[in-house]
Amino acid sequence: MKKITCILFAVFLAAGFLLCVFLPKAQYSDSERRKLASMPTLQAQNIWSGRFMTDFETYAVDTFPFRTSFRTLKAVTANHVFFKRDNNGIYVSDGFISAVEYPLNEDSLNRAVKRFQYIYEKYLTKNNKVYLSVIPDKNCFLAKDSRHLSMDYKKFEQQMKQKMDFAQYISIAELLEKDDYYKTDTHWRQERIIDVAERLAQKMGTALSSDYKIHTLTQDFYGVYYGQAALPLEPDSLQYVTGDAIDTCYVYDGQNNKEITMYDMEKVAGRDPYEMFLSGSLSLVTLNNPKAQEDKKLILFRDSFGSSIAPLLISGYSQITLVDIRYIQPNYLAQFINFDNCDVLFLYSTLVLNNSETLK
Repeated sequence: MKKITCILFAVFLAAGFLLCVFLPKAQYSDSERRKLASMPTLQAQNIWSGRFMTDFETYAVDTFPFRTSFRTLKAVTANHVFFKRDNNGIYVSDGFISAVEYPLNEDSLNRAVKRFQYIYEKYLTKNNKVYLSVIPDKNCFLAKDSRHLSMDYKKFEQQMKQKMDFAQYISIAELLEKDDYYKTDTHWRQERIIDVAERLAQKMGTALSSDYKIHTLTQDFYGVYYGQAALPLEPDSLQYVTGDAIDTCYVYDGQNNKEITMYDMEKVAGRDPYEMFLSGSLSLVTLNNPKAQEDKKLILFRDSFGSSIAPLLISGYSQITLVDIRYIQPNYLAQFINFDNCDVLFLYSTLVLNNSETLK
């Protein structure tokens, strides 16, 4: 019996080694939406410094045979066998997947405020009306019932309001609930934030059209949390909103100097279907509304949440310029944007503000 056990163990080791060596190596993980580590370069300097073995360990983990299946097995075991409250900071509550966002990082908030204040002092004058609004992440609405760690979101809002005393604060948290977010993704659902857009517009002194139509895509949507959770859960559905102002709007991608569509249907079949809204992560996008009632312009400093709410705001403006300073240095903005007599809205999620090292 011992001999058979030893032989089987040796066979498993040999099979594992051969699979690791000869199976094709993926370069990208669709479920995790990231590039996988590549084989490190074998150099004397890397060996003596220990860098080679560190990088090789990362490479071996990323390219392990049937890695995705093992990730799912680990997640299912952690959740349903050992009843762990989360798996690597990702948890499921009432069918929603979320990440534990804790604690409140005041240094990060200060850094974000400094970047926004730099923009305010460099480009804005008394002729600009400046606004701030904070988008709570999904954990805000799930953590209390699921008993996970959670920031004090009211304190978060209050601190941002106090630190950015040069901007008028617009509260939207009370308009939101967990159902306004995708179950498998970080973002809010466009069709459920029409009231949020109306609140922002009203506080900024404009009115929006109520001429909306909601469309549902047939393709399933597996958000970023789905891959991180590695659990067999139901997908979301993707919906988008159209209307007279949205349909006739001209959209210009200032990063790549070309016209684009409001909703990029090719992105729906891509790695991140949420990028259908204004083509995803672009540094500069301009929406021009030829049917605007007045020449009112808005500059929207935003993260990815802004991609889906901007179309809802366009009926109240002749032009909206979206700026993402995660991808463009603020000191270059004067080359692309005329700030004269524009309203300015800083609209950011707590996820970005609490991790503001992503801002340039």
